[in-house]
Amino acid sequence: MQKFSIWSLLRNAVSYHEGWERQWRSPEPQREYDVVVVGAGGHGLATAYYLAKEHGIRDVAVVERGYLGGGNTARNTTIVRSNYLWDEATQLYEKAMKLWEGLSQDLNYNVMFSQRGVMNLGHTLQDMRDIERRVTANRLNGVDAEVLNAAQVKEIVPFINLNTRYPVLGASLQRRAGVARHDAVAWGFARAADALGVDIIQNCEVIGIGREGGRVTGVDTAKGFIKAKKVAVVAAGHSSVIASMAGIRLPIESHPLQALVSEPLKPVFPNVVMSNAIHAYISQSDKGDLVIGAGIDQYAGYGQRGSYQTIEHTLQAIVEMFPMFSRVRMNRQWGGIVDISPDACPIIGLTPVKGLYINCGWGTGGFKATPGSGWVMAHTVAQDRPHPLNEAFALERFTTGHLIDEHGAAAVAH
Repeated sequence: MQKFSIWSLLRNAVSYHEGWERQWRSPEPQREYDVVVVGAGGHGLATAYYLAKEHGIRDVAVVERGYLGGGNTARNTTIVRSNYLWDEATQLYEKAMKLWEGLSQDLNYNVMFSQRGVMNLGHTLQDMRDIERRVTANRLNGVDAEVLNAAQVKEIVPFINLNTRYPVLGASLQRRAGVARHDAVAWGFARAADALGVDIIQNCEVIGIGREGGRVTGVDTAKGFIKAKKVAVVAAGHSSVIASMAGIRLPIESHPLQALVSEPLKPVFPNVVMSNAIHAYISQSDKGDLVIGAGIDQYAGYGQRGSYQTIEHTLQAIVEMFPMFSRVRMNRQWGGIVDISPDACPIIGLTPVKGLYINCGWGTGGFKATPGSGWVMAHTVAQDRPHPLNEAFALERFTTGHLIDEHGAAAVAH
């Protein structure tokens, strides 16, 4: 793997940048692998990378029905934070946060992680009580968090309108949180995994899962059957479709989640501002676009688009809180497919089929967990048992009743 540095940049500048290597290979699938990972999004690529790096399992294929990073990884609003309420969720996301903080150095690829801070607004007295509860829980778990009053919110974001139909009474703030470049995350993990010997096979849709005697034997794909001792399904919104091929019915629903970006502006927005109550959040990208996210559409579906009323509600709320953006034009809108579990927390672990593992149900909070998700999933696949960080997120919790209800705690789990 060609190492990126200031010296390699200067050296290639002399040759008009014609000497750069391909960042990863596009091989044809072999007949058999030790592990097949279904899904070449951030979570799937991270799983393959940590399998090779941490566990020495390099006979791995990542199969993707489209192109690398073309699913939800490229269709989110790039927010990274770890200030969840319950201990289990906080510890998992905090592991991810610590990996984020060294990820560019680890991958030798700039993922553009910007720790500009994430603010969660409170609009009612109950919102503020919930914020104080969550901040206290975060501090007990060693996660940085603080409560802001309305004046402190105004000091950080001077152009916010505190007195709208959604009055702002205060907020929580996690200063270590921020945003990252979603494409760079996928490319960085792909490049690093490929350098360790992982095969990334694009345009290779999974159409069946082979089983024999209660054990997985491989995956049937558009490019033929690929034998494997272990199969890890990391397919985000399509996880339930893949799992059904092995006779497993997952307790998740897939919904469109919408986002928009504006025309580029000069740097004006200092951090990330989220409102759980009204399902609207906003930040500014390095290119200057305002990145705006909404809540999920209420209907289930696999369309990468959304309904007009959801966009209208979100933009109405953004304009009321930030009147200076009322004349800003939106450049484009899109939808991702999010998989929602009953408690709005992921499912990471073993399945009833021996050798088949599942990582899904992240809902609207998947991107921020990317490195942590891959790290614990790799451990689970390699050791055939969950890591302590994802032990509580097993599929069996929906029969035992040991739920981790982040949705009930925060009304949303972005």
